[in-house]
Amino acid sequence: MRLVLASNNPGKLAELQSLFAPLGLQLVAQGRLGIGEAEEPHATFVENALAKARHAAAAAGEAAIADDSGLVVDALGGAPGVASAHFAAIACGDGDREAQRRAQDAANNALLLERMAGRSDRGARFVSTLVAVRNAADPEPLVAVGRWSGEIARSPRGEGGFGYDPLVFIPALGRTVAELDAAAKNAASHRALAARRMLVLMREVWRLD
Repeated sequence: MRLVLASNNPGKLAELQSLFAPLGLQLVAQGRLGIGEAEEPHATFVENALAKARHAAAAAGEAAIADDSGLVVDALGGAPGVASAHFAAIACGDGDREAQRRAQDAANNALLLERMAGRSDRGARFVSTLVAVRNAADPEPLVAVGRWSGEIARSPRGEGGFGYDPLVFIPALGRTVAELDAAAKNAASHRALAARRMLVLMREVWRLD
């Protein structure tokens, strides 16, 4: 079965392809099908994920899955939250998409460190909400949520991952997310937890083996 992934983030696609391998699902990024990104006007992860999944399913005419995820920081009242990807305002050029993404990540991390300066409460968590629909009008979307708790480090550490990974320290592992290899991250991450829960739902509701 093929699922359209309502994202063009190569890191997210690689993670989810690995996580959904047990069901033999083929994930294809919506950009490869010429589908543009959906609007994300909502205040919660689940609402935005549903909007993205329905948008991709409608454009592709087939099943779709969307992940809306972000970083929730207690001391910042839950920010950056659904605005995690564009926490810092930067100028958008017409250059290489991945170069722009790296620049955005760097600006987001710099702003987060600035906002956290002098704060003793460093508690935070990554949240991933996966929503899958069989078609754009599916009245029974599957929803799975995963949370990965950690702390905001005082400086970036590690070269792996993407987004806020260099700043999220996982006490139980003694490393930031960016210091973990792909296998360790896929075993413990918020997206991994959400994906495992989604696999259960797909087996039970969509009767996939």
